[in-house]
Formats: sequence, structure tokens, C-alpha cells
Amino acid sequence: MLTNISPKLRLFSKFYSTALSVPKESVVEPRKLLFPPKYKKPRQVWLENLDTIDEQKLGILELHPSVFAANPRIDVIQANARWQTLYRYVSYAHTKSRFECRGGGRKPWPQKGLGRARHGSIRSPLFRGGGVIHGPKSPTPHFFMLPFYTRILGLTSTLSVKLAQDDLHIVDNLEIPTDESTYLEELVKTRNWGPSVLFVDTEDIMPRNITAASDAVKHFNLMPVYGLNVYSMLKHDTLVLTRSAVDTIESKILTHLHKSDTTACLSKYKVDQK
Repeated sequence: MLTNISPKLRLFSKFYSTALSVPKESVVEPRKLLFPPKYKKPRQVWLENLDTIDEQKLGILELHPSVFAANPRIDVIQANARWQTLYRYVSYAHTKSRFECRGGGRKPWPQKGLGRARHGSIRSPLFRGGGVIHGPKSPTPHFFMLPFYTRILGLTSTLSVKLAQDDLHIVDNLEIPTDESTYLEELVKTRNWGPSVLFVDTEDIMPRNITAASDAVKHFNLMPVYGLNVYSMLKHDTLVLTRSAVDTIESKILTHLHKSDTTACLSKYKVDQK
């Protein structure tokens, strides 16, 4: 009987062992930074793994200081968070004008001869039960568009704050050995990551195991890199990026920071603006 149980115990200990593990013998290729900085040194971070609960240092990566070491503009971060909160908010407060109120079609009394003030309808705003002047009409959207480079600066400021607070981690990929949510919870607890974690990768379709494991835990979320935004980064305590996601983020942001023709970006916002 014990011989039948022992293989299961060994399999369980393989996934959930918290003992110190030996790093893999792998060489991490150095990153080639786009638009190499002239006056700032690149920021260095560890490349970590997700296939074991215990953290393994796979190598050191360099991050561009214009993206991950920018001046943390708290006012720009707040402007981005407010913009994202308001552009999806619609007010349904509604008041009726005098022409929307029921009744009031007849003149209440003659124009002259009674000594009373002249009125044409009992649904006038002067009467109780009448219409409302300049009241709110529904639906009222609160959509507005921030300037383009305010949005870019919001991303760089938030990424820099996350890195400075040690809440940003780089992993080689999102592959985990099991689809059980307890594995992911134990990994986050062992590595002292925040209660809520946002995993970002370049692909829409994430690996099956981490998709199934994070689906049962509401504070573990997956996001493709093109959906990365300030509000989501602030909402989660820890931000986990894959190496390919870091390459994509730096490529997109640095291209916009160093582009020569910004007329189209800075023009008035249009629905079909590219």
C-alpha cells in the first residue's frame, strides 16, 4: 500500500517543494537597447523563472532608463487614472423639461380679467410639478481624451515607480508545471509578491496551465502587452512581465519618444485617429 502512495508523494513534493533549488545552467543573451542612452545608465534586473516555487536567478537584463527609470510624475499618473475612470462612466441622471411633463396643455386661466399673473401651462418651471430648467439629461458620457504624450508619460512613470518599489519582475515565460491554483498562490507567497499580481505577455492566448490556475483566483490576472495601462498597473500590487513583453514595451514607447513627426499625434482627437 505504501509503495502505491510514495510516487504521488514524490510528485507532490516536486511541485510544492520550498527547498533551495539550484539555478539552471543557461546563458541569458544580453539585450540590445534601442536608442541607447547617452547620459543615463541602463537599469539592471534579474531574469526569474516560474517553473519552480523557489526563485531562480537566470541572469541579468538591462532595461532602458527612458522607460523604466523616468522621472515619476505623480500628477501625470493621477491624470491617467482619472481619465481611465471617467471615460467609461456614463451618468443616467435625467430630469424632465416642461414639454416632457404629462398634462399642462390647457391654459390655466384667461390672460386678462382675473388680476392674476399670466401663464400658459401648469407645467411651467414656476409651478410645482412642472419642468426643470437646465437639468441633467441622460445618458451623459464623461469621455475625454488625454494628450498623446501625457498617456505615454503615464506609462513610463508607472513602470518606473513599479521598478523602484521592487514591484516589477521579469520572467523568461509564463509556463508553470501544473494548472492548480494552489501552485500559483504558493509561488506568490514564497516570493513575497503582492496579494494581487498582473501577468503580462505578448500573446493573446496564454499558456494553458497559468490560464487555468489564475482563473480560479480573482486577484491574479493575465493581460496581453497591448492592453497594458496605468489603471491596471496601479490596481495590482505586483507586475510580472515576460522578456518578450519588455522588448515590445520598450520598442513601442521609445519609437514614440524619438519620432520626428508628431503632428498627427498632437492633433485634435478624432474617433478614427491612428
